[in-house]
Formats: sequence, C-alpha cells, structure tokens
Amino acid sequence: MTPKGNRTLLVLLAFATVYVVWGSTYLAIRFGIETIPPFFMAGVRFCIGGTLFIGWAVARGAPPPERSLWPPAALVGVLMIVGGIGGVTWSEQFVPSGLTALLIAMVPLWVVLIDWIRPGGAYPGAAVFVGLVIGLTGMALLVNPAGAGEVAPIGAVAIVGATLSWACGSIYSRYARQAESQVVAIGMPMLAGGLTLMVVSGATGELATVDLGAISSRSALAVAYLIGPGSLAYAAYLFLLRASTPTKAATYAYVNPIIALVLGAAIGGEQISGWTILCSAVIITGVVVIVTANARSGSH
Repeated sequence: MTPKGNRTLLVLLAFATVYVVWGSTYLAIRFGIETIPPFFMAGVRFCIGGTLFIGWAVARGAPPPERSLWPPAALVGVLMIVGGIGGVTWSEQFVPSGLTALLIAMVPLWVVLIDWIRPGGAYPGAAVFVGLVIGLTGMALLVNPAGAGEVAPIGAVAIVGATLSWACGSIYSRYARQAESQVVAIGMPMLAGGLTLMVVSGATGELATVDLGAISSRSALAVAYLIGPGSLAYAAYLFLLRASTPTKAATYAYVNPIIALVLGAAIGGEQISGWTILCSAVIITGVVVIVTANARSGSH
C-alpha cells in the first residue's frame, strides 16, 4: 500500500474509533461518577492517560516535551479537557448519557462558525450549512417531542458551555505549535488538563469527599475503559483535526448520540423509541451532507 493509501486507512480507522468508541464513553462516564466525584474522576482519567502517552513516546525515542510547548498544550487542555470533557462529566450528574450525547451535537455548529470568523477563516459553503441544519433539526426533534426524559436546566447549560469550550479548543489545537512527536503532542494537553481538573476538584471541595473504599467495581472498570479506549478515541480526534478538517472531525457529535442512545438503553436502562430511531436517521443524513460537501470542495 502506498504512503497515501496508508494515511487514508489511518484516517478511516481514526474516524471509526471516534464515532464508535467515543459514543460508548458517555455511558462509561455515567457509571464512573456513580461512586466517584466527576472532576476527580476526569482528572485521574487524563493524568494517567497523558502520562502513558508521553511516557510511551519518550521510551520509543521521542524527545521529551519542550518547556516552550507547555503553554499552548495547557490552553488546549483547559479548553478541551477541563471545559469540554470536564463539563460533560459534571453535567451527567443531571442529564442521562444518551441525552448528553444528543445535546453535544451542537459541536459541529460551533466549529464551523468559529473556524469561519477566525482571522483568515474561510466560508465553509452553503452545502455544509445545509448539512448542519439537517443534523441539528434531527437533534431538536429528538430532544423535544420524543419524550425521552426531562433535561435539568443546569445540566443543559453546562453541556452548552462544554460544547463551546471544546469547539474553541478544537480550532486552536489545529493551528497551535505542538511537539514533533504526535503522541507527545496528544499526551501533553491530556496531562495538563488532567492536572487542572485535579485542582478544580480540590477548589470545589470535591477532593475531600473522595472515598476510595466506596468506589464500586463498575465505576472502577468504567474509569479503566475511559483511560484505555477512551484516551485512544481522544487521540484519534486530535489526529483528525490535522489530518482532516475541523468540520469533518466534528461530525462525530452527530454519530455519537446514536451509539450512546443504544448503549444507554441496552446497558444503562435509558429509554429509546421508534421516534428516536427516526430522528437519528435525520442526524446521519446531516453527517453525509457535510462530509460529501467537504469532499467535493477538495478539503483535505
């Protein structure tokens, strides 16, 4: 296989990982925070994940992280790990995992708009906006008339803030200066974000409530899953931000809800209906329109 063919295969595998594995992390988060405070759990998840990424890369010959690279890495970590995933983890105290994933379908809209209004940004094209409208319409129909459950306002507000923070970090990480080793570049924001989450956990008084003896086996397994496959999905997303386009990479937010809804219903006892399945088809249509439009426009 040619180098171009290898890269194409790698991009496809990354999309598959982000679409499927990340969709499963919402239920894992819900199981994790059953007996572990949310900021602490997210902090442990990313401190360990980031350390493993950096350590593995350095052990294989990559240069250690340069001091000058930590500020941009920390900003990515604060926006994506703390504001984004930390906010989502906290919100799942109030919102079911499936509905959390649905509300996060706002991410592609933020990404398109932020990437457009940034200095030097380009108009994404009418077809992309059509795809976004289709996808968000499917989401709105699913959340409102489906009767899948009440969404606590505080949780919904937290998720909206998390999506905006995540989108800003996604755009910034695409253009920020990073380590030459892609694995180190992925691990640095994870570690910086994880350490910041531990500070947040302490500042909110959460850290003082941690009782290691009260952590259930289900929560412990959920955290292990988030550290392993969950971290790989995050790494795949950061890879796609540079190997593809922010708009294409953000389409995971349309596919993840379907995965999250199915797993939430099958394993977590959350409700799913025929209306949910129908609206999910509308969301997928939006994804197809966006990806097709970008392919035709020659986006890399």
